[in-house]
Amino acid sequence: MADSRPQIQYNLQMNSALEILKIRGFFQQCTDVSALSKLMDAGPITFYEGTDPTGGSLHIGHMVPYFAFRHLRDAGHKGIALLGGGTARIGDPSGRSEDRKMLTYEQLDENTESIRKQLDRFVGFDDKTAFTANNKDWLANLNYIDFLRDIGRHFSVNRMLSFEAYKMRMETGLSFIEFNYQLLQSFDFLELYRRHGCRLQIGGDDQWGNIVAGVELIRRVEGAEVFGFTFPLVTTSDGKKMGKTLKGALFLDPAKTSVYDFFQYWRNVQDQDILRFLLMFTFLPVDECRSLCESGKNPNDAKERLAWEITALIHGKEEADKALSGAKAAFSGGGDKSAMPCAEIDGSRLEAGYNVIDIFADTALVPTKSEGHRLVQQGGAFVSAANGELLAIKDKNEVIGKDRLNADGELILRAGKKRYLLVRLKK
Repeated sequence: MADSRPQIQYNLQMNSALEILKIRGFFQQCTDVSALSKLMDAGPITFYEGTDPTGGSLHIGHMVPYFAFRHLRDAGHKGIALLGGGTARIGDPSGRSEDRKMLTYEQLDENTESIRKQLDRFVGFDDKTAFTANNKDWLANLNYIDFLRDIGRHFSVNRMLSFEAYKMRMETGLSFIEFNYQLLQSFDFLELYRRHGCRLQIGGDDQWGNIVAGVELIRRVEGAEVFGFTFPLVTTSDGKKMGKTLKGALFLDPAKTSVYDFFQYWRNVQDQDILRFLLMFTFLPVDECRSLCESGKNPNDAKERLAWEITALIHGKEEADKALSGAKAAFSGGGDKSAMPCAEIDGSRLEAGYNVIDIFADTALVPTKSEGHRLVQQGGAFVSAANGELLAIKDKNEVIGKDRLNADGELILRAGKKRYLLVRLKK
């Protein structure tokens, strides 16, 4: 369900960089926004955002803080992308109802490098205004007794259990190894403060407890004031988790989520989400975002702009152009069909007559044949004719023959209103 908590409003003159984040929908909570604003007004600060390499690719949910990262850097502040090669060895319980799967250290190192490359393409690490760090450098060889003596003594178990992340896991069983995660993340903040003068941690609102713990640790150990603020956890207007598709998460790796499917996700967002997503997931000026969504304008034009902008940011302008052309080929008959998702079938199947349920299932346009049956029953299955016209399939026993192929030896399948597939014969 969507987060029902009211958005926090701060009735004060906020630092311009923080004001930008607030206007664009990033601001949820801050440990002391007034003091942070004064600090940022006095000059550039160093901030950090952490990401654990629990997989080989980021998904779009991971990127919310990195859009904020770029806004802060563009305002003159210095950003650290902390890769959790150390913390990922145990796993963060925040936002989860079960243990994370343990990965080998070699897998974590591979994931770390893969994620660093993805972030570099988006952020552009220059080692001056933006750079990476890996908490494995200070966590991997910690002396546990010394760590408990120097760091663990500053933590209250009662205080830790009051945070939502731990309360949620207590219902299903919180392991001791996970219980240590908050101490390690707090220690990260302390180390970044000591090494780089880092004064601010940013992250999703599910990280609030960990961030506050780090702020308090630095105050206790160093007597210094540092800050944290969080972003709202983004959901769609119908309460679903943003970035979830029929195939799973919306990954940045094109091998996991094709560029076309990535583009189509944004092209098909609900009308109520267009402005919010333009503000959060593009760097278009605020006034331009609002202008695209003015009453009376075609919302599909704004969706197409949203899809192109974020695809260009993640995959590059050339790939965004190809995805746009593929979408036009699927939906309006123009554009470049080569950019559409494609599957190959054996020509002999068409010669014999390919059952429509089988072809939809074999090309993975539907996950199972039973889903294919439902699709036909609900009037959502379409197959192109030789002239390119998409014809609705009304009979689950209908067969598709070679007479359906166009002059290029291709046909198009459509499932529902939004999922298209170009089908070619195997050579």
